[in-house]
Amino acid sequence: VQPPEKPLQAEEWNKLRESFQSPEIFEEVMFNSMVRYNSPIDVAKSLLTHVAKRKGDVAYNLLLKYLTLCVQQGQTSEIRDVYDIMKIRFKILESGAYNLLIKGLSNSDQWRMALTLLEEVKKIMTPSRTNYESCIKAASRHQEMNLAFELYHEMLDKDLVPTLDVLQAFFDFSRGMKGAELQKELFGILSYLRENQIYPHKTFMRSIKLWFESIPGGNWRGHLTNIKDSGQCPVCNHQLEDSDLTKEQYNNLRERIIRDVIHGTDTFRKTSPQEFEAFQTFVENRLPFDIVIDGLNVSHIKPRRMQCENLFDAVNCLAKDNARLLVLGRKHMLINSPNWKREIMKEMQNKADFFFAENISEDDAFLLYATLRSGQHCKFVTRDFLRDHKASLSDSLTRHLFRKWQRGHQISNQLFLSGFIQQPAFSYDCVVQTTGDTWHIPYKDFFEEKYSYRVPRKWLCIQQQR
Repeated sequence: VQPPEKPLQAEEWNKLRESFQSPEIFEEVMFNSMVRYNSPIDVAKSLLTHVAKRKGDVAYNLLLKYLTLCVQQGQTSEIRDVYDIMKIRFKILESGAYNLLIKGLSNSDQWRMALTLLEEVKKIMTPSRTNYESCIKAASRHQEMNLAFELYHEMLDKDLVPTLDVLQAFFDFSRGMKGAELQKELFGILSYLRENQIYPHKTFMRSIKLWFESIPGGNWRGHLTNIKDSGQCPVCNHQLEDSDLTKEQYNNLRERIIRDVIHGTDTFRKTSPQEFEAFQTFVENRLPFDIVIDGLNVSHIKPRRMQCENLFDAVNCLAKDNARLLVLGRKHMLINSPNWKREIMKEMQNKADFFFAENISEDDAFLLYATLRSGQHCKFVTRDFLRDHKASLSDSLTRHLFRKWQRGHQISNQLFLSGFIQQPAFSYDCVVQTTGDTWHIPYKDFFEEKYSYRVPRKWLCIQQQR
């Protein structure tokens, strides 16, 4: 439906409604299309008035659609009016209305009213991430940084994960501002990136650089660089943190993973205790391995090839330096089939140990167990992120160690047309790090919403000139 270009009289609306094939949903369809075409507000208002006269009142969902249009166009006084009407008519609003009201008001000069609404939402439900972020951005825009950070911490306490967009806003709006407390808060955001292994994208990285360089009397200078394979920064010659855990950290992590993740509740949902016991015995009799491979996962690397060929390439590539390999397979791989050729499987079994699990088993627990039992030198190959296991570790220190261990030990298959290419795990740790007068921040060229273990090669080095 194409909405009219100017407000209509009652009889004109009636005429349109009658010519519509389902008159009972005419108003709803018309409002939807006004939102889509971003119709002038007075056109929408004339329909709203017509409905109110015809029915004596306006249904909640129509008011909501009108509100959507007002927010879309930043019509502050209209947003306030709709809010007043809604408050009188409906004692409690649902999250959709609050999202719109908070978003609309926080972008206006009436932004403090959005804070009042946020308080109102808190009484009936947990505000959404968007509610908080709208208010945080409004406070930052008006240089009320203490308020913005107060809301940010409240949001983290409620386990709401901030978007990179709002984290960037803190750096953008704090540019050139004085204050030790403010600096401490922004350093806190950088620590948050470190703890959660978040890599900022290029525009966010630039905001961080500009903020550092704008600190009054701070004397910070930022340079973009690539870290040498040795882990040394070419700009400041500083040696980045080692990717290896200390012996003590490794032993603690190993015990925690075996206790919480492997023997925790989730392992036996997809495998039987008998099978896992058989696996443990198998591993203990053959320790240590150098590389543990998630066979099924790796066999899907190149979709157009036979699965056994993909796995064969990986095994050949990784067995080069007489490395001891363990491949976690599935029983169906032993049945001669178009994807699993018996002679190729035989040849692979000369180069690696294979454990064939039941076809329903979950490999991650097997993978982690064999790798951790083999010792700190052992690496593993999978394209999975092992996200769930990190989540079953209860404290942030162990989660940080798990990520650090994962970064140093997970070999990802960077695939090029030439075949299976192994990317060595780095000797340095690829996370935000600081020595006090230097910061090193790894960044990506593009924005990536999902968490990725693929580490960036590009770094921002920030030094404080003394």
